[in-house]
Amino acid sequence: MNRFSYLRAGSVEEAVKAASADASARFIAGGTNLVDLMKYNVERPTRLIDITRLPLNTIEETESGGLRLGAMTTNDEVAHDARVRSRYPLLASAILAGASPQLRNAATTGGNLLQRTRCYYFYDTATPCNKREPGTGCPATFGRNRIHAILGTSDHCIATHPSDMCVALAALEAVIHVAGPNGERTIPMSEFHRLPGDRPEIDTTLQHGEIITAVELPPADFGSHYTYLKLRDRLSYAFALVSVAAALRMDGSTIAEARLALGGVAHKPWRDPDTEAMLRGHPASAERFATVADFILREAKGFEDNAFKIDLARRGIVRALSQAAAGTPQSQTDKRIR
Repeated sequence: MNRFSYLRAGSVEEAVKAASADASARFIAGGTNLVDLMKYNVERPTRLIDITRLPLNTIEETESGGLRLGAMTTNDEVAHDARVRSRYPLLASAILAGASPQLRNAATTGGNLLQRTRCYYFYDTATPCNKREPGTGCPATFGRNRIHAILGTSDHCIATHPSDMCVALAALEAVIHVAGPNGERTIPMSEFHRLPGDRPEIDTTLQHGEIITAVELPPADFGSHYTYLKLRDRLSYAFALVSVAAALRMDGSTIAEARLALGGVAHKPWRDPDTEAMLRGHPASAERFATVADFILREAKGFEDNAFKIDLARRGIVRALSQAAAGTPQSQTDKRIR
């Protein structure tokens, strides 16, 4: 048993001060990922800072016409909020695809952003892992790698980010609000998660002592033409092999605006603005969607067990964009992939 101290923070300032004073401290809220990691001896915090009592559990309108999701709002609260469902149905759909009702009732918005990879080797402390122990190697590159990345990999790590919610947030250009020892700041979703490079142990651009306080959704007009398509080994509550978040604004049969993000394929949600530019101003067609899929996957690299992901992603992108253009989103209550 790893010994640790416990503090229930009464304010954001107290939480930041406590975290800043201990490099091994961890914030805990729903605990749906951290507690598992502690049980597996992957995470060994010297102090747990309980943030469940912080006043960060509301969903509020912003002056610009968007929504601000408090970091302590649960996944279930966000997915079933009437404003989210009507204005950001892509986000609601991604969350509902992500976990069981029990987990959604416990998991928080902030915690979802900080999920760690489900790589087999990361969880197995008997094996080397650069993410868990920098410099020990990445056995996934030559071992079991069916669930691993095909984009943005490095020689040091080929792990994927597991979140569904984050893929939708990337497509919606969310902004992360954080507070830390040097005050408050915002981080665009596109800059929040990192690619592994030669420092795979660092998942995000958060600095020591910083805490997520909210996620801001900018105004969006993707309420009618969207889909979240999640392709997985089993039809309920499994992590994505490939997922696609697609959101379009249509002018008749022409695409006026487009957002596209992929999950299950990289160390972070994968979005390429150049790909989206290839959709704007063009009629919605399977041929155009296939061209776009080839472009976003142009640098994809498969390994022994996961090369199939490249074609799976290609077909998933075409299907998701076709669903979005037609206004027929993938149902997250009917788990069958037809």
